Amino acid sequence: MVRMNVLADALKSINNAEKRGKLIVRFLTGMIKHGYTGEFEITDDHRAGKIVVNLKGRLNKFDMQLKDLEKWQNNLLPSHQFGFIVLTTLAGIMDHEAARRKHTGGKILGFFF
Repeated sequence: MVRMNVLADALKSINNAEKRGKLIVRFLTGMIKHGYTGEFEITDDHRAGKIVVNLKGRLNKFDMQLKDLEKWQNNLLPSHQFGFIVLTTLAGIMDHEAARRKHTGGKILGFFF
């Protein structure tokens, strides 16, 4: 396949990378807010850049749709009062309790407990 507009492709790649970096920072900020990770540091070496995170424990990874949130909350989290599911919504990145209060749906990014 031949690229028709190389400049537009390059600008779109830069834009997507910037959005991805903001998403990671928001996810880590949510984990710090609930006390699951320590501080994180963004190092910019004028290339890809790195994020160094001080972990306080073990992390779990999983991705699913929100339509079965209650079922997955029961399966993934040890209890209703312990642990958080982080999801992205039209109102931004938030945990499952905030999304339920705002009556918004979205895509689940991960969970931690």
